[in-house]
Amino acid sequence: MKKSWMYVLAAMLSVGLLVTSCSKEANSGPNYIFKAAPNTGLAAKVKNKDVTEGELFKGIEGDLYEAELKVYELKMNKLRAYLLENLMSENSDRKKYATNDEFLEKVIVKGDAKVTPKEIDAFVKERKIPTENMDAELKGRIEQFIAMEKKKVMVEKWIDSQLSKNPVEVYIQKPRRPVADVKSNGPFVGGKSAKVTIVEFSDFQCPFCSKGAAVMHDLKKKYGDKIKIVFKNFPLPFHQNARFAANASLCANEQSTDAFWKLHDWMFANQEKLDPASLKEAGKSIGIKADVFAQCVDSSKFNAQIDADMKDGQEAGVKSTPTFFVNGQFVNGAQPIEVFSEIINEELKK
Repeated sequence: MKKSWMYVLAAMLSVGLLVTSCSKEANSGPNYIFKAAPNTGLAAKVKNKDVTEGELFKGIEGDLYEAELKVYELKMNKLRAYLLENLMSENSDRKKYATNDEFLEKVIVKGDAKVTPKEIDAFVKERKIPTENMDAELKGRIEQFIAMEKKKVMVEKWIDSQLSKNPVEVYIQKPRRPVADVKSNGPFVGGKSAKVTIVEFSDFQCPFCSKGAAVMHDLKKKYGDKIKIVFKNFPLPFHQNARFAANASLCANEQSTDAFWKLHDWMFANQEKLDPASLKEAGKSIGIKADVFAQCVDSSKFNAQIDADMKDGQEAGVKSTPTFFVNGQFVNGAQPIEVFSEIINEELKK
């Protein structure tokens, strides 16, 4: 399409770029016979043995879901682009403007995508960008990104307003989240017998886990005892102090659940201070028996429990942190609260 406004849409709707590479002509050879499965759920027949999809794909359910979700989002982005183009062309005010670009900026965005210094500062703080890295070029890129995100929201709202009386029937199937049978033992907050249980696999030294913990805090405020949030340790091997922190969290939990959550919050707020000495000082600051806690930190007392948590996660398909399971439904990464709320609301209605 020869429309300059499309570059704006592409950025706003985060349309992915598909890159194809040159290769020799694909040839499956005589060892594979591709055909329709005789029964639902079959993936292959090997030496007269039926291999089910569940058997074959065990452990990569999350990877498959993420890949299917990218395809779904590409299709939906294309649908949004189609809707935007058609809705603009059909709008009675469109003829007043020379181009779609002008219409988009003056009617849809209305000049409200200006970015303030406060918004830039908040962006830098949230993403923990070192101040020494900030220069005019980086600041300009951040400003452009924030402006584009604002435009994206405005376009979505405008499309929604135009479709409010004539909703679009969508036949693009959204992939279903994989569901795992996850053990929910571990420190928890919320209702003991809540209808919705969120099992969180996390690493105290992981920056994204800190964001995930903040989302869990907001969910607790929103839903109270309607949900139960269970914490399970999944320290990644390349995080030097993650296992120290995991052990310390369970040392605190040994004294009380309240002590666990206090230390949990402290560690996520002080991820640069997770060495044993700093953890012992933290124990004093949260008001627990400091000498008992210090001995426990030095003893690596809970290594077996940490290993058990990690095994539970690996069996459920956890490959990165944070990973969550909402009544068993897989959620990868520190997703916005809306992602969790959608699943929680559906589960509460059951």
